[in-house]
Amino acid sequence: MKPEPTPRGVGSPFGLESTVTAGIVSAKSRDTGELLPLIQTDVAINPGNSGGPLINMRGEVVGINSQIYSRSGGYQGISFAIPIDEATRVSEQLRAGGRVIRGRIGVVIDRVTREVAESIGLGKPTGALVRTVEAGGPAEKAGVEAGDIITKVEGRTVETSGELPRIVGSIKPGNKATLQVFRRGGYRDLSVVVGELEPERTAARRTPDKETAKPPAPVSSIGLAVSDLNDAQKRELKVKNGVRVDTAEGIAARAGVREGDVIMTVDNVEITGAKQFEGVMAKQDKSKPVTLLVRRGEAATFLILRPPR
Repeated sequence: MKPEPTPRGVGSPFGLESTVTAGIVSAKSRDTGELLPLIQTDVAINPGNSGGPLINMRGEVVGINSQIYSRSGGYQGISFAIPIDEATRVSEQLRAGGRVIRGRIGVVIDRVTREVAESIGLGKPTGALVRTVEAGGPAEKAGVEAGDIITKVEGRTVETSGELPRIVGSIKPGNKATLQVFRRGGYRDLSVVVGELEPERTAARRTPDKETAKPPAPVSSIGLAVSDLNDAQKRELKVKNGVRVDTAEGIAARAGVREGDVIMTVDNVEITGAKQFEGVMAKQDKSKPVTLLVRRGEAATFLILRPPR
């Protein structure tokens, strides 16, 4: 990345008023886990600088100095500022209604790894993997499922998982938005009515699968024994299909599969029952990795079974 023109920070570090420091912009839209994308600079920011302006060479305020990365509490070469357009948007909302309003769709997400992207046919690691869909939330009503990968919102590409909350957060609650999701090898569009982000709101917990009294199924060559889900289990997890993992050993255990997991798909093929699962697995090339979409409690994730070498 080509560095931006030299910015300057103004503040009162350690009580020394009107201190000006200079540096370069290392990155824009830096993902730090917050709803706001931050500007990363090497402008020296120390205790007392927070809230001071970040100014470009033309004398324009481009950000508000907000935080640093440090192991000692002092400046170590990495500083962050809130982009001024984001700060202005927040300021306008506070003046108009006394609070900041952001959109939400009710999902818990994770990043998409390159390995998973290639194994399911997505190609490159882009988008946000949906691990959990909140019961009764906007995403569930729109038809979003755990294991979907959200790749676009209103035509705007979701390059990384950290971008999704920011994009959705900028949409006014009550407005409709089109989500493009990648599911079982193909893309589809879903219309969602964006809700309002509430403090500390999380998806409702569901009770883990109950043990059945059926005799255990034989363990396969990959270390899996599975059984059909009963109606109560399907209602509990709010799934239509899948099989329950009764035993996970060997290759399956090394891939991270656990007893009690629910296998939803195998290489993008939807699993409807134990016999069908066995048939799908029997057709797999034993020399190639197999990708499972696994539901564990509320969350879904992709696990890759690798053949022994």
